[in-house]
Amino acid sequence: MGLLALALGGFGIGLTEFVIAGLLPQVSDDLNVSTAAAGWLISGYALTVAVGAIAVTATTAALPQKPVLVGLVALFVVGNLLSALAPTYGVMLLGRVVAALCHGSFFGIGSLVARRLVPPERASRAVATMFAGLTVANVLGVPFGALVGERWGWRATFWAITVIGAVALAAVAVLVPGWAGVRGGGGEAGARGGGAGSRGGRAGLRTQARAFRSTQVWLTLTATALGYGGMFGAFSYLAYTFTRVAGFSSTDVAWLLVVYGSGLVVGNIAGGRGADHNRDATLLVSLAGLATTLAVFGVLAGSRPASVVLVFLLGVFGFATVPGMITRVTDAAGGVPLAASANVSASNVGNAAGAWAGGLAISAGFGYAAPLFVGAGIVAVGWGVVGVAARGAVGARGEGRRGTGVEDVQGARMFRGRRNETAVKPTETRRS
Repeated sequence: MGLLALALGGFGIGLTEFVIAGLLPQVSDDLNVSTAAAGWLISGYALTVAVGAIAVTATTAALPQKPVLVGLVALFVVGNLLSALAPTYGVMLLGRVVAALCHGSFFGIGSLVARRLVPPERASRAVATMFAGLTVANVLGVPFGALVGERWGWRATFWAITVIGAVALAAVAVLVPGWAGVRGGGGEAGARGGGAGSRGGRAGLRTQARAFRSTQVWLTLTATALGYGGMFGAFSYLAYTFTRVAGFSSTDVAWLLVVYGSGLVVGNIAGGRGADHNRDATLLVSLAGLATTLAVFGVLAGSRPASVVLVFLLGVFGFATVPGMITRVTDAAGGVPLAASANVSASNVGNAAGAWAGGLAISAGFGYAAPLFVGAGIVAVGWGVVGVAARGAVGARGEGRRGTGVEDVQGARMFRGRRNETAVKPTETRRS
């Protein structure tokens, strides 16, 4: 039930991120601002996620993670309440920023809590379950916002999200067990009293910062940024590709995006299962599939049937990397929350850079299918980075017994023993 509570929180946060796209015209007219200014409700949110994921996680490094998660969902509720009540554009933008502050840290810290709720061999599937809320929100977010906004006004959409957030807040508070939210930086060791995170705020933060000395951490963050950058760089211009290359009508774009979102759901589930079986192989296959899909999509963008199939595969291969990337970076970092949150920041940086690169290709006169080819190239580089990281991890395992190159080996052990721990603490689990 704790995983379902985390998924519900992810669903609400995902709605907040995606729903605004279908409401911009209404918000712009009602608050009397330009379309460009209204666009900052999207870009401002993304930038806040990128910065806030690291800043908020670092600030709360010494705190138990379950109360932090509850506080983050409460922040999400406050932000959407501000948006629903906003009398001016400035207040609306503030509400978006407040809601965005919880985004990266919730998924970063939540991914660590989620994997503590299951045996180690199901870690990536646990992360995928939490992210299922985000993928479903991607499918429903824009049409949900457009439907509610058209019938009752854009404010009603944010009131609805506020209610969803309140339900998620209660679910996380009640259903996520206290033992799963050990102090940041300590991982399972922290739960047993031996983790760095249990020694206090300053030590916990230093421990988290030291995790970024790991080459494997930086390689995984780089691969995350490149994978997301390639996919979302192309995704940012799909409406133009559909209407101006494939010849779909503007009204067709909504259901085509639902097809894409359905692919995200499938990819998230498949990626979680695959990563638990063989993480690096799953990442390499997913990125190769994503690069190939983008390249083929670019060639066949003028075909309507091919576009439908390929936009679904774009979602499948694109999100199949997410569970594995998160568990990989947290294992390499020894389980510190800051690394998981940095992974969310890396994805948002990749989104912005990919969209910028795709826009440059269009501005250079290469056409509206060009971002697909640009995305394929970016993802191909990400595939190469994962290949280098995978070889490095194999080398580290081979050297581990001699005391060198063990950064990923130690991290991979951090969640082992959870069964024994919970088996000897049944009373504590019930009390939480």
